[in-house]
Amino acid sequence: MKILVINGPNINFLGIREKSVYGTQDYDYLLDLIGKKGEEKKIAIEVFQSNHEGAIIDRIQDAYSDGTEGIVINPGAFTHYSYAIRDALASIPFPKVEIHISDITQREEFRKISVTAPVCNKQIYGHGLPGYLEAIDFILDFLAFSKESG
Repeated sequence: MKILVINGPNINFLGIREKSVYGTQDYDYLLDLIGKKGEEKKIAIEVFQSNHEGAIIDRIQDAYSDGTEGIVINPGAFTHYSYAIRDALASIPFPKVEIHISDITQREEFRKISVTAPVCNKQIYGHGLPGYLEAIDFILDFLAFSKESG
């Protein structure tokens, strides 16, 4: 089993940018957290990060045929306006979870709008970095249920 975690713009600056919003743990900490989850669940988890919209779209499209079975995505600021990422996600037939470290419903007005969430199976926000682990668990449960009922 393979899950793809995609991080959009500025996520690589965890621990550097807006520590009061995103915390003090850095991006390597997040990678380690996700890696340990993969080991615990005995699954492959690939993490991809880009500050470029086209690279994220290319990676989503590649996931269609590379053995990926679920996507966790933190689109960063692209959440609020990238219909191109939304359309790429919509074309993928397996489970997808949108994740945000902060509580986007309690921030600036523009952050409350997600154009990508409607094409995902779930949206998780405000749970900090552990939200990524919740998203991975959701995908695993979704896939297990699908196999049982399918």
